[in-house]
Amino acid sequence: MRAKAGKGAARATRREGLVPAVVYGGKSEPAMIALDPRLVMRELGKSGWRSQLYQLMVDDKRTVALMRAVQLHPVTDRPLHVDFQRMVAGQHIRVEIPVTFEGEEIAPGVKRGGVVNIVQHSVEVNCDVEHIPEAFIADLSKLDIHDNIRWSDLKGADKVTHTNQHEEDFVIATIAPPTVAVETSEETSEETSEEKTAEVSTEE
Repeated sequence: MRAKAGKGAARATRREGLVPAVVYGGKSEPAMIALDPRLVMRELGKSGWRSQLYQLMVDDKRTVALMRAVQLHPVTDRPLHVDFQRMVAGQHIRVEIPVTFEGEEIAPGVKRGGVVNIVQHSVEVNCDVEHIPEAFIADLSKLDIHDNIRWSDLKGADKVTHTNQHEEDFVIATIAPPTVAVETSEETSEETSEEKTAEVSTEE
């Protein structure tokens, strides 16, 4: 649905129960549209919404776009405004791709009490708009304690280029050793005192 531009128009769109949005980029002028808030919330509930291509109708023409930013109400989390970037064939873009973790329940390190420590839930990459990965897959099934998964281990990583300028093959997740509860000196002294009292009572 096409909408008018301006703050007043955006408020009017919200009063109608819709979410104002802008579609920008490409060689076309920015276009204002209105969205069903239920559809916006449904998409925001998906882990890969930042890398999802959306089909939008703008001026009766089908437009392919990425959802780049969403403004939410500070109290209710209701969507107030959405920014879409128009995509064109052959375009290279920078986009955040989620990482999906598989095999945790059968990983040797987890079976021995280790804990999966996720360092990167997603990775920013440069890629062709026609080949945006839906997600990267991190296979944890063979990891033992102190083992890790790196960028080069991800399924799908060989088809794109990451934007991390600090490290070429950075860590995605590790298996940390199990934590051991350590008694405090106060707890230990209390237990010792109780044991002594019990010994005295027994002797009597």
